Amino acid sequence: MTKIGVLFPGQGSQEKGMGRDVAESDSAALDLWKLAENESGLPLREIYWDGEAADMADTRALQPALTVVNLSLWLTVKNKIAPAATAGHSLGEFASLGAAGILSMEDCIKAVILRGRLMAESGGAGHGMAAVVKLQQDIVEDIVDKAAKSTGKELRIANYNTPAQFVISGEQEALDAADVLVKEAKGRAIRLAVSGAFHSPLIQEAADEFSAFLKTLTWYTPAFPLHHNATALPQPDPEQILTTMQNQMTSSVLWIQTMQAMWVTGIREFVEVGPKGVLFKMLKANLGSMEEKWSGRNIGNLEQAGEL
Repeated sequence: MTKIGVLFPGQGSQEKGMGRDVAESDSAALDLWKLAENESGLPLREIYWDGEAADMADTRALQPALTVVNLSLWLTVKNKIAPAATAGHSLGEFASLGAAGILSMEDCIKAVILRGRLMAESGGAGHGMAAVVKLQQDIVEDIVDKAAKSTGKELRIANYNTPAQFVISGEQEALDAADVLVKEAKGRAIRLAVSGAFHSPLIQEAADEFSAFLKTLTWYTPAFPLHHNATALPQPDPEQILTTMQNQMTSSVLWIQTMQAMWVTGIREFVEVGPKGVLFKMLKANLGSMEEKWSGRNIGNLEQAGEL
């Protein structure tokens, strides 16, 4: 039997109308929307079903809304899939926690509501992020090191997305220096419309508050392994999982390493559960060099869930 890995996307996968078809056909999914709206105080269905793109980008609304969509879609397919493991990209890791039964769905939603608010408030003047494309990992790592040392400012790789797509995070002066070095190396740096330097030590204060909240939740033994962003590896013990998740906001997202680690365990079929199929599109870049055949698909709406 082919081993299946279930993937959950993070920010950037939002789209208008997401999750509406599932919520209108499943009362359990609708209840998740209502819970998220009650806990956040935000009209999430109004924003994501009928709103404008600018409103959908606000991380305070986006984090609970996308998590609800990911979990709602999981509810529609969980009886059709027997995962060997799961992983979620950044925010998506919280849907993975819910799918694996490590946290209750209610606690997942409460966690991302706080996470979204803290990240929105953590933005400091002169902090930001940039995508770097068309350059190999060792070159990007060298650029980040040189830019940080030459400016004396914080800069790190926040996301290892694919072998030719990275996200760097840090202070403006270091980002500016990196822009020049990226251009000299024939790559391209694209500034991201975010409020802070996420997945870096610059949001440590927010991460400390979030860490304290995570300690108040009940953590359960995984129903199946979850490969964590910070380590690319699964943890079997709930206390170890809590420790790993307490560092999630400031740790790099090791997505290349996560996909390869899941491959090493024998997973050959990847199912992305969430809108847009962003992670599905990354699969070829991350696993294209593997000799054995693999397959991937995206389950982003009710119709696609019905095809399983």
